[in-house]
Amino acid sequence: MIVHLKANTSQEKAGQIAEKLNAFHIKSSGIHVLITEASTKEIPGEIENDVDKFWVFDNDIQLASKKYCSDKREVKIGNVSIGGNNNSTLLIGGPCSVESEEQIRSSAELLVGMGLSTLRGGCYKPRTSPYSFQGMGLEGLKLLAKMREEYGLNVITEARDATHIDEIIHYSDVIQVGAKAMYDQGILRACAKTQKPVLIKRGFGTTLKEFVQAAEFVLSGGNENVILCERGLRTFETGTRFTLDLCGVAWLQEHVNLPIVLDPSHAMGYAYGVPVLSRACVAMGIDGLLIETHPNPKVAKSDAAQQLNYDEFKALFESLKPVAKSVGYKMV
Repeated sequence: MIVHLKANTSQEKAGQIAEKLNAFHIKSSGIHVLITEASTKEIPGEIENDVDKFWVFDNDIQLASKKYCSDKREVKIGNVSIGGNNNSTLLIGGPCSVESEEQIRSSAELLVGMGLSTLRGGCYKPRTSPYSFQGMGLEGLKLLAKMREEYGLNVITEARDATHIDEIIHYSDVIQVGAKAMYDQGILRACAKTQKPVLIKRGFGTTLKEFVQAAEFVLSGGNENVILCERGLRTFETGTRFTLDLCGVAWLQEHVNLPIVLDPSHAMGYAYGVPVLSRACVAMGIDGLLIETHPNPKVAKSDAAQQLNYDEFKALFESLKPVAKSVGYKMV
């Protein structure tokens, strides 16, 4: 249940009511908001006079539910925004991993030259093998921050675990919670304490309900700037890396009030399929697209097979514009 207390409720009184209900207590747009377990279905009689309005839910998808807020949330990322009524699809580009200053600078120059605003690059890599490239760590974060300063780009990078979440929060404009870290409550609770945008990737064995509940951890802590990212599920199929769940995206668009980004690079796993899959994503009227691009994918230190070279990335961007226009959107 979500409860809005009356506007004249004091902070002290709101805290007392929250304690009585064993509820999360946040303040949104000047309103005291209490969130209880979904099993709570009625307002206790002793607090009725303090309640302005309330919503009852069947499960713990509450703050992210369109039953609570029917309008899609708008999340500001630097000088651009995602979601809301923008009818735009934000193209986020950059390499899987930050590998050197020369490499990440070339990516920054590519995006700026195309009129794009947001650069991705991994610094702490959650690799399956301990022998694979693990990322440049703090040095990589500083390089991303340098690109932001020099080129005016927003930067997004992934938290591998809770040990370095403070570094990620400090250096990034968007905190990415990866598919393997989606259940890490240390990361989620730290993200809840900041107001920076948080992009949560769906785990490859995660239900839609579990996916959105991860977002609820951040929302219930007071950070309303949450973005969901579908990046593919693990199925019986071995011809592709994962299977992009566009059915799940349609479900999210119907039931959830958060902006939605799709990552066809990780879903497909092979560069040849990324452009056509990207066009299918944009045709759904999504809020963002996450595409990996590298100056020379053949020598990339991680996920080489799925990264587009710069010419392919530029061609993809041009091919997406008419698709976006056909559904009343524009590429930004």
